[in-house]
Amino acid sequence: MSTLEQPTAGTAVPLDPDATEPLVSVVIPCLNEEENIEACVTSALTAMRDAGIAGEVVVADNDSEDRSAELAAAAGARVVHEPRRGYGSAYLAGFGAVRGRYIVMGDADLTYDFNEIPRFGEKLDAGAELVMGDRMKNIHPGAMPWHHRYIGNPVLTGVLNLFFRTGVSDAHCGMRALRRDVLPRLDLRTTGMEFASEMVIRASKEKLRIDEFPIEYHPRGGESKLSSWRDGWRHLRFLLVHSPNHLFLLPGAVLAFLGLVIALVSLSGVELLGRQWQLHTMVGGSLAMIVGVQIVSLGLAAHAYGKYYMGERDPWFDRMRARYRLEHGLVLGAAIMFLGVVLGGVILVEWIGNDFGTLSEERLAVLAATLVIVGVQVFFSSFLLSILGLRRP
Repeated sequence: MSTLEQPTAGTAVPLDPDATEPLVSVVIPCLNEEENIEACVTSALTAMRDAGIAGEVVVADNDSEDRSAELAAAAGARVVHEPRRGYGSAYLAGFGAVRGRYIVMGDADLTYDFNEIPRFGEKLDAGAELVMGDRMKNIHPGAMPWHHRYIGNPVLTGVLNLFFRTGVSDAHCGMRALRRDVLPRLDLRTTGMEFASEMVIRASKEKLRIDEFPIEYHPRGGESKLSSWRDGWRHLRFLLVHSPNHLFLLPGAVLAFLGLVIALVSLSGVELLGRQWQLHTMVGGSLAMIVGVQIVSLGLAAHAYGKYYMGERDPWFDRMRARYRLEHGLVLGAAIMFLGVVLGGVILVEWIGNDFGTLSEERLAVLAATLVIVGVQVFFSSFLLSILGLRRP
């Protein structure tokens, strides 16, 4: 568990002697940052004092092996000790210790200017619930590697905006602010660098008012803890698993539709691209149909799990749940299976009519088998969705 160390000197105190809590809590995650932590804490406290803001600094020490925690406390911060390593773990521990109405987040590496704290406060005062810094037009020379600036951050921010329609310009900026009373709605859980994406995604899904403004990004002091490929993949993976539509439903639906078109072209004998498509094409189309339907079924299950077990808000899934019930899926699955069995019966009758001789209905047989398999998938996937829905209110 996290433990709290009281500061030894210089703690910022509320300007109003009757106040019971500060207005702003600055949270700084820290892992082996003894070169920078004093300057960061001092800068934050000075910025709030000069602006007349009643504030505090909470340093979430992430099991540092140097003197970071000691130096932070000496500079005037309250220090939370979080032994579980991870960017998200440190912030979750820090959030649990704050007392202010507003929370301003900033790294312990001197990349962000804590003199921006009053501007974040102004945005929150104006009604914003999450305020993002935007570094991308004010990056100092040497502050960000070229592949982060021109590839990693734009691509991940673009994917996040495409999937979740957040409209932010710099989704992974480490300096941001939020109201403390929205934390229960955000229900943040991740422990690694993907914590930055989770906050924006959850804010978008909760329909929070998100605002942003440009800030400067300076070269860091000390050694970077970021692993470009590993942390980039963790961000992308997080975006995908929180968007079942893009990970499952759209690819599955497209694959199933293409498989159906391919199968019908092969079955009908229509010439396409100057030739007729035979049995092997039929097998490929049938495989695409089966796999596509399976992916869609997994996507619906992912939607149900997110809704019932992770507290996700999903208007589309709510509408589908209101219109379609278990019985609809069972009837649809049974109907598809029945059609496949009928086609199989047609083949059997033809075989009997030929005195159990040779048959040339390979493509029709593949279609019949495909329909039976797809029907079974739909039938039992409906039961799975119903089982997941047992938890629903």
